[in-house]
Amino acid sequence: MKKIHFLSFLLLCIASTVCGQEIFIGNAPFRTSTSLNGKWEYVLDPFRTEQMGGKSIYRNATPQNKTDRVEYSFNAAQTLWVPGSWNTQKPELTYYEGNIWYRRKFDVDKYSTDKRYFVYVGAANYIAKVSVNSESVGRHEGGFTPFCFEVTHLLQEKDNYLIIGVNAARRADNIPAEVADWFNHSGITRDVLLIETPKTFISNHFMALDKSTLGDKTRRIKGNIVLNGKKMPQNVQIQIPELKTKKQIPVASDGTAHFTLEAPKLKLWSPETPKLYRICIIAGEDSLNDEIGFRSIETRGKQILLNGKPIFLKGICLHDENPLRRDRAHSADDAALVLGWAKELGCNFLRLAHYPHQENIVRMADKEGILLWEELPLYWGIQWQNPVVLKKAKQQYSELIQRDFNRASSIIWSIANETAISPSRNAFLAELASYVRSLDNTRLISAACKKDQEADGHPDNVYTYNDPLMEHLDIISFNEYLGWYGGSPSECRNKSFKMGLEKPVIVSEFGGGAMQGMHGDSLTRWSEEFQVYLYEESLRMFDQIDGLAGMAPWILVDFMSPLRQLHGIQDGWNRKGLISEKGAKKKAFYTLKKFYENK
Repeated sequence: MKKIHFLSFLLLCIASTVCGQEIFIGNAPFRTSTSLNGKWEYVLDPFRTEQMGGKSIYRNATPQNKTDRVEYSFNAAQTLWVPGSWNTQKPELTYYEGNIWYRRKFDVDKYSTDKRYFVYVGAANYIAKVSVNSESVGRHEGGFTPFCFEVTHLLQEKDNYLIIGVNAARRADNIPAEVADWFNHSGITRDVLLIETPKTFISNHFMALDKSTLGDKTRRIKGNIVLNGKKMPQNVQIQIPELKTKKQIPVASDGTAHFTLEAPKLKLWSPETPKLYRICIIAGEDSLNDEIGFRSIETRGKQILLNGKPIFLKGICLHDENPLRRDRAHSADDAALVLGWAKELGCNFLRLAHYPHQENIVRMADKEGILLWEELPLYWGIQWQNPVVLKKAKQQYSELIQRDFNRASSIIWSIANETAISPSRNAFLAELASYVRSLDNTRLISAACKKDQEADGHPDNVYTYNDPLMEHLDIISFNEYLGWYGGSPSECRNKSFKMGLEKPVIVSEFGGGAMQGMHGDSLTRWSEEFQVYLYEESLRMFDQIDGLAGMAPWILVDFMSPLRQLHGIQDGWNRKGLISEKGAKKKAFYTLKKFYENK
């Protein structure tokens, strides 16, 4: 059995920024805070100069007299909704990928010099520069992970203004790089909060089942609490009322508190019984509540074990998009929509592709009992030889792990999708796999690999997967589109697969496009009948794989993509969904549903 030991969390306390003091604050949506969502004024900066007429936009310049020249104005500007991508709010911004500077005025309710204040942004795509009351406070890179800057020293009780400049330009040294098969939803796409804390506060907390006690009558919970402040309390208290657990934990000089809790009646989290426990942490004047489930995930030979028992992952892939609104998903309602469809399909597993999704869906998956695969957009065209890009990947994974470590539903970190083998790529991803394990070795690591070739001696029927990356993975995963990108669905009947390693296998993508409402015979491309035929043949083929432990067909619902421009069929949508962008289910939805019912 593969052993995954419980980790030290100290590396998770480190945040990497280019300028400004970025401080990670976990459990952000449930802190004492003021929402800064709503209408924000905006100024376009198409050439990304960060100034107009020689004046810095972030300084919010206004004419001081009738002769003063200021060539922009937030006061006379148009508005955009935050959160939300700017592309979907104004027709003239549909494909705009320059800079936009957002401004939000706000007051601080019950402002106090005894408190600390932080601007928290759930995500801004891709580079964000933040200023408060004309003073720059920091810069963040990465379009899908949260960030936070302290603004205590800049605030006043009334008439504050927050300016966030967002640069959505695609670059070769970004993650993702210049080309992706999804829509580049730009701007401030998730919640913005003004978080209020005591002078010393609970920055984050990490809790997990000690897997060495999985089979014991008395199980243990191990974890770590991280405080932020100049004056630390001697102890923190952790409470789990349902388990009648209350424990004082000493705080080290670096602000960390490590603990082990005995939990003799601990019930484990699973898709069938997604048990969550209310956790209360008290540190000086600060307190924090969370709901956490406890489970183990590991591999044994060609099996995936959840809580020590084999599980088959009945999954589907998903983009972080509400197709009905044609926008990036950001709300609990958005999460409930797609999770409802997945549960109706019979899924116990979702692949959250191809980047970190909103926190709401991960927390809701905890409650609904849906297992998750999470990943970074280490996708097409990455500069594997560039050490700066590797540093960016490590930063983004650190931020994602800090956000989602306590979520029982999250079981797989994926480090790449459809990447070609090369020495620089192999070295990059091997180092990233090691880094991710150093932060969190309580989960499994995978990557969506590409087929190598048809095996020597069996050119007509055997696919091999000999990617050297697989040595660094806990699960072998691959994407296979036989019958859609080459060949016909009938060719699936003669194919088999050779992995070469004693590890479980997940088919991380397969499928084909169909225009909902278009009908024909099973050979008519884009018809619902063709998609059904392709699913039937693909499912029969994959079900014969030795070590098959799960699958995640591509994809639950049609999604926006500028790469897909076939007029009358695609019109800017990838049509591989089992549900249309209007919420109508295609015939293949029921084909997969029936397969999962019998699995």
